[in-house]
Amino acid sequence: MTWDGAPHPPADRIGAMGMLRILMRGIPVVLVVFGCLLILLLVRAVERPLYGARRPMTPHITQFVCRAALRIMGIRRRVRGSVMTGTGAVVANHVSWLDIFALNASKRIYFVSKSEVAGWPGIGWLARATGTVFIRRNRREAREHATVIEQRLAVGHKLLFFPEGTSTDGIRLLPFKTTLFAAFFSDDLPDDMQVQPVTLAYHAPEGQPATFYGWWGDQGAGEHMLQMLAAPRHGTIEVIYHDAIRVADHANRKTLARAAEDSIRNGLSDAGVLLIR
Repeated sequence: MTWDGAPHPPADRIGAMGMLRILMRGIPVVLVVFGCLLILLLVRAVERPLYGARRPMTPHITQFVCRAALRIMGIRRRVRGSVMTGTGAVVANHVSWLDIFALNASKRIYFVSKSEVAGWPGIGWLARATGTVFIRRNRREAREHATVIEQRLAVGHKLLFFPEGTSTDGIRLLPFKTTLFAAFFSDDLPDDMQVQPVTLAYHAPEGQPATFYGWWGDQGAGEHMLQMLAAPRHGTIEVIYHDAIRVADHANRKTLARAAEDSIRNGLSDAGVLLIR
């Protein structure tokens, strides 16, 4: 489901030093991720009977893991703007699996993901444990998806989804799909419902192409992960939190989606990312 609208540069051959970096970074990342997953599951066993769907404790573990993983890999994270308060959801542009670490590091959120991810080894376990909402990209199930999203928002969860519906090469923004925005107009949600757009601007390491962090459709997740772990140096992920958009100020999902898309597009431009249309 990754974007494959253009040929990507051939991946660098991973030599002996690259393999060493994979081990030096990969082993600590795996230990942190799956070690903390065990802790999360133990805490969740206590948290669930006390708080039900609400998760006041376990998201802090997820935040720690994401911050630690980025540090271990040598990827800098620069944050602009403020995380919104109150009831709402979050939308962002989508470049690669690194988005999950960059977004979770700053904010207690729950991702909305395609159902196939639930079956991915390792990643699927993590996604289920951290409260990800899984949906099938099927228009016939749109009402069911909206109901699940409404239920999660109603208990205070800040859900995050990628309206492009796919990853990109990092230097373009695809038109936002509007289907999931319909859930924000439910009569069962509070009147102060908001949507906060977040821009992810990837700045490649010196000497690398601007598309360095892009994840193309014909590139497996494992291959991309190895390339990131093997890289001699890394750049920066700039996370830009824009002003939240009040749902009540929009007549329908299409105008709401367009407003969010415009905010993110402007954020990419302000961050100096070359946008290809």
